[in-house]
Amino acid sequence: MASLGFKASGAAQVAVENNVSHMVADQVASKIAAKDATLWGPEAESEASIRLGWVDLFEASRALVPLIAQTRDELAAQGVDRIVLAGMGGSSLAPEVITKTAGVTLHVLDSTDPDMVSSVLSQDLEKTALVVSSKSGSTVETDSQRRVFEKNFKDAGIDPAERIIVVTDPGSPLEASAREAGFRVFVADPTVGGRYSALTAFGLVPSGLAGVDLDTLLNEAEQASSSFGEDSESNVALQLGAALGGTRPLRDKLIFVDEGSGIVGFADWAEQLIAESTGKEGTGLLPVVVNATDPESLQPQADFLEIRLVANVDDHEAANEAAAAVEVSGSLGAQLVLWEYATVIAGYLLDINPFDQPDVESAKIATRGLLDAQPGPEQPLFTDGGIEVRATKGLLPEGAATVTDAVNALLGELSMSGYLAVQAYADRLHMTDLEKIRPELARISRRPVTFGWGPRFLHSTGQFHKGGPAVGVFLQITADSDADMEIPGLPFTFSTLINAQATGDASVLAELGQPVLRLYLKDRTGAVAQLIAAISAAQAARGEQASS
Repeated sequence: MASLGFKASGAAQVAVENNVSHMVADQVASKIAAKDATLWGPEAESEASIRLGWVDLFEASRALVPLIAQTRDELAAQGVDRIVLAGMGGSSLAPEVITKTAGVTLHVLDSTDPDMVSSVLSQDLEKTALVVSSKSGSTVETDSQRRVFEKNFKDAGIDPAERIIVVTDPGSPLEASAREAGFRVFVADPTVGGRYSALTAFGLVPSGLAGVDLDTLLNEAEQASSSFGEDSESNVALQLGAALGGTRPLRDKLIFVDEGSGIVGFADWAEQLIAESTGKEGTGLLPVVVNATDPESLQPQADFLEIRLVANVDDHEAANEAAAAVEVSGSLGAQLVLWEYATVIAGYLLDINPFDQPDVESAKIATRGLLDAQPGPEQPLFTDGGIEVRATKGLLPEGAATVTDAVNALLGELSMSGYLAVQAYADRLHMTDLEKIRPELARISRRPVTFGWGPRFLHSTGQFHKGGPAVGVFLQITADSDADMEIPGLPFTFSTLINAQATGDASVLAELGQPVLRLYLKDRTGAVAQLIAAISAAQAARGEQASS
């Protein structure tokens, strides 16, 4: 793969020219490399002082490699070659990118959807090992997944201690319980936040067990990062950070398009890193992951910054040199560290703390309240075919009776500086047709549309939804299930959990005054087709309104 490369054009190049020289003078890069916690201001100092371990973690990470290889060999000797990862957000997104790019198989279980849990659980259990990955050690999703796998191992006559590997921070409740149970335990660096943890135990353990060459990955990262701490105008990290956070007025919708980078799913990892790091205090950067033929990449707007991931910037010809755009190329290891540096540099320019996530806990609190109370389901405003419709108060006009009516009402709330977030609390392995609605909604609205699978997006763009600019409108999709299952030792099922997570998040958004349209699919197959048709009808209706 080509060496690290960067190009900027239009407003992005102006941002580089306006910001890099003064950041060089202020020694921003060398202060990051020296773990100077004062860089983001006094209010951020306490958090930053315990969150900068990612800048020089290579020696500690290399020490993990032989331990991971030993564990992989021990599992292989038992005939175990199927690795399942139970993790959310920073614990799952990086391993997914690393393994897909390397062409090895890792089964990522980052959902509480009962159909998805059942599907992953039911395959080749005798050949399966489970990596339970949680920084806090108390993540409800991973705890629930661990419980059901542990029970199924026991029921199959398999000792869970031989099949469950735990990755967590030292001193977490999960570390204590895992050691007591006899599980293999890898402790991560507690000075690295979850979304910056790609090259710590959280990224390396599941990836290495699945068969990734970790030495090459770490070599790529360390070689590239040696230049990121230099106070130089040629520092690519300073240039990228300036382009992300330094446009004025701020181009806060980052339209990510992969144009042959060779890195599979990189934008999904970058989405969490950037949105959760910057989306707070009413500002932030919203990554929007699209294909090259999607509306956002074809119709640039004043608040768009195009991010093109390419194989080699020197061989790539930009479609429009005047567009506000950046192009980035390089190996996976190099880009993981580059984007971490660039994100905290963007945070510096935005005058925010890139290490906290003050609004993530709100949805968790609401979920816990619903799980404790377990209220009955809220009555729908109406039912159209196989879809029940609910919405925040006042969103739907009097007389609304179809899903098309409801979608049009939601789109009517979308401002010219806003975005639409689709939140699908469903089985992302088998309900992929839902993703078709993202580009359709972008064509209708002529605004950026994000698509997140719930509940994993709560550990990613969920922070931006609540802490960033209050210009979002939200389409939440939940689905009925015939495959519900108990969670051993807990007083609720997976269906109860995922519905509580969806309802809790919607209630927090509603309290913030954000419009939320909630669609419950009573039939996972027929209702998806109905929803796609309803959105197509909304498109036709808006087109007729525009021409009249």
